[in-house]
Amino acid sequence: MAISRDRLIELIGLDEPAIALVSVTTVEHADYAVETLTLRIGTADVRGFLTRPLKPEGRLPAILYAHSHGGGYAIGAAELLDGREYLLDPLGPVFARAGYVTLCIDMPVFGLRSNVTESAATKALLWMGQSLFGQMLSEEAAALTYLATRPDVDPDRIGAYGISMGSTLSYWQAAMDTRIKAVVHLCCFADQRTMIELGAHDGHGIYMMVPGLLAEADAGSIAALIAPRPQLVCLGEADSLTPPLAVARAWAELAPAYAATPDQLALLSEPGIGHQETPASRAAALAFFAARL
Repeated sequence: MAISRDRLIELIGLDEPAIALVSVTTVEHADYAVETLTLRIGTADVRGFLTRPLKPEGRLPAILYAHSHGGGYAIGAAELLDGREYLLDPLGPVFARAGYVTLCIDMPVFGLRSNVTESAATKALLWMGQSLFGQMLSEEAAALTYLATRPDVDPDRIGAYGISMGSTLSYWQAAMDTRIKAVVHLCCFADQRTMIELGAHDGHGIYMMVPGLLAEADAGSIAALIAPRPQLVCLGEADSLTPPLAVARAWAELAPAYAATPDQLALLSEPGIGHQETPASRAAALAFFAARL
């Protein structure tokens, strides 16, 4: 089934809040810099981390990095600097050394915002006809606006990247916002109807539940809205969160959207690999962004 971008935005309740920089502290390392940001998003002060080349020249390509879940509520945006057990190493310094400005913000209920539980936040929003995922995506849209208006960023060369929850945030954001020119997503692309059929859906967090979504869209039709912009999907074939049948059905819905531009869509599917980044997916992501941003 197909869905329009406008209809997806309506279903998710995307409503980008205003964003303003409240404070910034910069620490310079040998070959990259880290900015610790406080961003006022709507009425909330939100922590963000930004990595960049030490001495940027001109406007640089940028990456909106969406952090993962993994039950690490206290971690949030710090993943960019500290990594996670399923990442090879922290990606913030890696992207900075490769020439990118990279921004990650604390999603609601994560990082410095983990004083509210995922369950409590989700239930409150559902009662009000909204979703936690809609709030996350709305705030990511605001973060993208901040990133695109920085003097050291080329707004025509912004990509999105994420693993696990960050994967879904990244490709859904790209589906709704054409300011994202390329997207790489790891370990969370699977047909959700099939996940329910297989009983595998409960492995995902309640944050992702968007009422009424599956009556009109699923992973494949959402990712198809990114076409013809470049998209790299990386998966482990032994990952219980992306069963092979669910991946195959999602891919069958996505691939036709790139029939006229097949070189802009790529899949890295690794046998025997679980829910993790690998040397192959790291190399593929860096090469993909280098060629397209």
